[in-house]
Amino acid sequence: MDNENTENKAVEGAPAPEQSGEGTATAVAEDPCRQQITVEIPADVVSEEQESIIKQYAKQARVPGFRQGKVPASVVRNRFADQIKEQMLENLVPQYFRVAVMSGGYKPISSPHISDLHFESGEPIRFTASFDVMPEFELGDYKGIKLEKPNVQVSDEEVEHEIKHLQDQQASFDPVEEERALQDGDFAQVSFEATPKQPEAAEGEEKKPEQPVEPVRMDEVMVEIGGPSTVAEFTEHLRGAKAGEERSFDVVYPAEFHDQRLAGKTFGYKVKINAIKKKTLPELNDAFAKELSPEIETMEKLRETIKENLRSHRQHEADHEAKEKLIDQLVSQHEFPVPTSMIEHQIDLRLERGLRALAAQGMRPEDMKRLDFRKLRLGQREAAVKEVKSGLLLHKIADAEDIQVSDEELDQEISALAQQTQQTPDDVKQQLSKDQGLDRIRSRMRGEKALNFLYSNMQ
Repeated sequence: MDNENTENKAVEGAPAPEQSGEGTATAVAEDPCRQQITVEIPADVVSEEQESIIKQYAKQARVPGFRQGKVPASVVRNRFADQIKEQMLENLVPQYFRVAVMSGGYKPISSPHISDLHFESGEPIRFTASFDVMPEFELGDYKGIKLEKPNVQVSDEEVEHEIKHLQDQQASFDPVEEERALQDGDFAQVSFEATPKQPEAAEGEEKKPEQPVEPVRMDEVMVEIGGPSTVAEFTEHLRGAKAGEERSFDVVYPAEFHDQRLAGKTFGYKVKINAIKKKTLPELNDAFAKELSPEIETMEKLRETIKENLRSHRQHEADHEAKEKLIDQLVSQHEFPVPTSMIEHQIDLRLERGLRALAAQGMRPEDMKRLDFRKLRLGQREAAVKEVKSGLLLHKIADAEDIQVSDEELDQEISALAQQTQQTPDDVKQQLSKDQGLDRIRSRMRGEKALNFLYSNMQ
């Protein structure tokens, strides 16, 4: 894009080009969040920079037929023309881009994209730089959002259910003294090998050669016979077996089986029953309560503690869900454009979290590389736009309400991070000081405080 075309597209009210050694800048309206300027670096500045670089090369260059430091400028200019041009651009373009945005009052939030570069000997360098800027918008009636705050209740039946669960966790498994076979209600202590089997070929289909597979081995596994939580497809083959007995059998798991690792597959099992045991539940009394925690001395106190913990946990979840609805309403009543660079950055963060979760679940790096990242990015875009918009809105509300994060609050957050990562607060602070990490944490906390402000004042 040349200067004439750029000037024809200048935004109404944009600053006029400055004719000086600092270059010229003209604003162009591509979209509300994208600013485009043209920059001109005067010819005398270009010539001076070129001569300075040539002198540096002349001192350091090794050219056959010339002693180091004695290479003529004309030889350097011809022999290293491309390198000299590249270094000139590296030295001058960022410098004059900064001068142009400062003199024009622009505030880039993304790295500039340089295009339409004009670079001819003896002439000024001209280029176009495009970059994102923050959107301009006015806050609506954010204090008028109406949502019903959740009121969480916990019933006595739910408390008793939790106590039964704790009682079950504290159960003991005692050997069956009499010599008899496994029956419903027993617990079998087993060790086994499990080998996945290739499905049978359909009629008329050629059977694929079986690949050798290492069996999965498990030692000292406790399985209940006929119980509600048992894997019936497996344990039904153990009913009637005695301690010391070994059994071999196949299990065909249905396609809708709850464990996706087994669903629709066939496994061959070799199982040894090591012992038959009975489950004994502890008595629900004050001693049981003390066994769970020295601070809880009675069953009554245990019930109170469980009820409060359940209520607190559910209240936290309910508040989180209500805040999401609040954000939805906040975003829906504010229509404004969002910078592309911020959306792409948020998509990157969402994908990074997703890939970390997949890795934690056991997905191999080579499998991750086969993922359709273009499709994944498109799938994350809507949520990313909402997150960027809500972030911009919350920080604008923080400005309007003069909500700040104190140094003490930031230090508390750093101490919590240090505890989670098993580091000292000073080490965490030093790491975060690099690459504006502390600013990002303060910004996140400020947004959270603005959201809590809205939620606490919600009608």
